[in-house]
Amino acid sequence: MRHFFMFVAVMVGWMVSPAMAEPQGFLETIHRHQTLALTSPENGDLNPYAVVVAPVTAGAISQGDVLISNFNNISNLQGTGTTIVVYSPTTKKTALFAQIPEMLAQCPGGIGLTTAMTMLRSGWVIVGSLPSKDGTTATRGEGCLLVLDSRGKLVATWSGPNISGPWGNMAVIDKGDRATLFVSMAGFGVPGPRVLDPATKYPVVLHRATVLRLEMTIPQGRPPVLVNQTVVADGLAQRADTDNFLFGPTGLALGEEDTLYVTNGLQNTLIAIDNASTRRDSGGTGRIVSHDGLLAWPLALAWTPQRHLLVTNGKNGQVVEIDPQSGRQIYAQWIDSNQAQSPPGNGDLFGLAMVPDGSGFYYVTDDMNALMKAVR
Repeated sequence: MRHFFMFVAVMVGWMVSPAMAEPQGFLETIHRHQTLALTSPENGDLNPYAVVVAPVTAGAISQGDVLISNFNNISNLQGTGTTIVVYSPTTKKTALFAQIPEMLAQCPGGIGLTTAMTMLRSGWVIVGSLPSKDGTTATRGEGCLLVLDSRGKLVATWSGPNISGPWGNMAVIDKGDRATLFVSMAGFGVPGPRVLDPATKYPVVLHRATVLRLEMTIPQGRPPVLVNQTVVADGLAQRADTDNFLFGPTGLALGEEDTLYVTNGLQNTLIAIDNASTRRDSGGTGRIVSHDGLLAWPLALAWTPQRHLLVTNGKNGQVVEIDPQSGRQIYAQWIDSNQAQSPPGNGDLFGLAMVPDGSGFYYVTDDMNALMKAVR
């Protein structure tokens, strides 16, 4: 009998000690996941991608509202979504913010709204388009960046030789009357998913993806004016995919030390580009901060209050916390464990954004076409 009580004491101690230990990071404090709203508007667009929290109140948007872009149309064809919806944490309601025409002459190839989206303090919304006619990269267009006013009206379109498939969530320096955006470009030369590498039998991998720095001025009451473009990273991996449309650099987050962190998904790495806002040349493929381990096709990035990075995985339903100073992978949490995919949650996660008070984060799930909130 004495041996039984000793066993119970050991088991209780094992169960209690982790709870008493100080959390090593942010994710360990997150315990609840809430479904806030469906992200599919009346036209039936699917596949939520970007998640952006409004920094100001302007037009149809209130500070703290959540903007979500859709990449697929009602037929579930990738690269054909034309809508942005807005969720109000105050009213708990979702409304259509913008619907872009499917074919827009100023945007090569048409419209397919991606994870590349931001809202500036001046109220302007900027979103990327990587379009397709059949849901694959076989018919992809070069795409563009679209500028919308705070009521969802299209006011400007940016395209050109440096812009091919604006893809990843944007990093932003916003000074009100001027701003700098960092956007990954993953479309350069990508063929259809049936073009295979003879050695691997997978779609061919190209090393042509870039990160583009866009500098703009913002005249009072007028749309942003693009004044300078600089490629600050290049040679990053990209390839077509039947299920996921495209793999390329996706997450971007700017650190206080002017280091730009980028997820290079196909290489399963988090990389860093130094002097991101001031450099006049490309930092190439950067320096590796963290790789493999808990990472599984890392996608979007977001800063925690402790200045760690949260990373959504594309290959499973986990979000991973990383200390960018040491590269240490601190913790992983399943936020989408849908067993219908293998591994669970594979292909379900995309955009990510912190709740303004730092108490949790917003994310979207492709399998449910829903906006979610993770909180303590």
